[in-house]
Amino acid sequence: MLLSTILLAAEDMGPNPIAPEGKELFWGAGTFLVFLFVMRVFLVPKVRKGMEARYGMIRDGHESAQATRSAAQSDVAAYEAAIAEVRAEAAGRVEKARQTLDSERQAKVAEANARIAAKRADADKSLETARTAARGEVAAAVGNVTSRAAQLVLGKSPDAAVVKRAVDATMSGGHS
Repeated sequence: MLLSTILLAAEDMGPNPIAPEGKELFWGAGTFLVFLFVMRVFLVPKVRKGMEARYGMIRDGHESAQATRSAAQSDVAAYEAAIAEVRAEAAGRVEKARQTLDSERQAKVAEANARIAAKRADADKSLETARTAARGEVAAAVGNVTSRAAQLVLGKSPDAAVVKRAVDATMSGGHS
């Protein structure tokens, strides 16, 4: 009995607010089909075209970036080749300048050595002349001293030729 009372009370309450009516189902389904048709025919193709255009722009941007990167790499390679060429040329010029300086230095050193050798030869000649003159003076002085010493010791003057031979033999190291 209790159950029948509850069922009667439920029937008296009126329509269920959750359960849709037939005309609501019809309008919902119709609206859905119209929206599906509009989406399928108009909106989705426009979205696809927009996405393809966007992907195309991105792809073009990547290709452009790749082309720019390749161009930059070729420019860098050309720059490095030019730098290497300039360095090689600079090294060649430096080497040529070094060789020129070395040859000039060697020429000046040879010239200086020649002047030194000439001055040395002149000095040797002057020295030999001075030695010869001094040797003659020394020989004459030794001869005079020897003659005077022999005269004092012996009491008579020795023969000048004998004294000269003795002095010459002594000064030449015992070689006559």
